[in-house]
Amino acid sequence: MIQIRPVSDLRNKFPEIERTIKEGQPVYLTKNGYGAMVVLSLEEYARLTENVEMKLDEADKIAETTEERLSHDDVFRNVRSVIRGK
Repeated sequence: MIQIRPVSDLRNKFPEIERTIKEGQPVYLTKNGYGAMVVLSLEEYARLTENVEMKLDEADKIAETTEERLSHDDVFRNVRSVIRGK
């Protein structure tokens, strides 16, 4: 079940939030009724970001060997097509 809590719970009910995080679930925090942040375990954060640095390094190497440049529109169009399976 999605955990949505006020940001004050981070201070006032930390053990409950910590328990939820250790179970592998993120906790969404709100401030004045609006989304403010998400709290994740270090393991979950690492899992989500593990390939980002490697992919950025690959992109840098490709950029050094070619003159081709893509606009942000081209990049997002390509990403959307991959996500949609086209």
